[in-house]
Amino acid sequence: MTGNEELVVCVGEGGDEEEARILSERLGVRLSLSQGENLTVRVDGDGIAIVGFGLTFRGDFEQMLRRVGHGHLQHEMLAHAAKTKADRPSAIDATAGMGEDSLILAACGYEVTMYEKNAVIAALLRDTMKRAEKNPELCEIVGRMHLEESDSINGLSELKEKPELIYLDPMFPKRRKSGLINKKLQLMQKLEQPCCNEIELLETAIEVRPKKIVIKRPLKGTYLAGKEPDYSIEGKAIRYDCFMFP
Repeated sequence: MTGNEELVVCVGEGGDEEEARILSERLGVRLSLSQGENLTVRVDGDGIAIVGFGLTFRGDFEQMLRRVGHGHLQHEMLAHAAKTKADRPSAIDATAGMGEDSLILAACGYEVTMYEKNAVIAALLRDTMKRAEKNPELCEIVGRMHLEESDSINGLSELKEKPELIYLDPMFPKRRKSGLINKKLQLMQKLEQPCCNEIELLETAIEVRPKKIVIKRPLKGTYLAGKEPDYSIEGKAIRYDCFMFP
């Protein structure tokens, strides 16, 4: 985000004023009686949402139930890319965003550590997980997701144990076309710019030497940091580039 002066926190209908106050202090921004002129983090009866420029977005893992539910997970490309024989595999999502891909990894049985350095996105993700924990179909999956509000490059550099998998999905603005994704991306891009240190990110992940690194890319996009993977799994619009480390 270019500056916290562009952001305010406000209480919407049914929202908890104390929760909003604590959130404003955590984010270091003003608590307002109404929505700001640019971006607003709104605390209301449905949770936390980011509002601005005529758009509203809040995370909702329940919308992903059809993808992670019984019989559907096997059709997910990421599930194929992340396939493992380990009994209790661990994964790091170094570019967590709103955690949708981490949810898929967790549904595959991974214990997923998610890194998100942007405090607003982390707050949105934390709220999304909190609401999902109340759903009996999601609570066990979300219980395997662990959020670290910090820079993943530093986190990867300080790891004490190698994970089975490191997952990278640097923000790529032109990747998708659906209205919902555009709404989400438009607001996310106001908060956090696309990855500009992709070379350092990938090199740091390689230095960890997990069993596998999986990178989500647009189908026709260039390789991340120009490094050719061992193999790729391709779909209609995206592909997963995979690096293996014996």
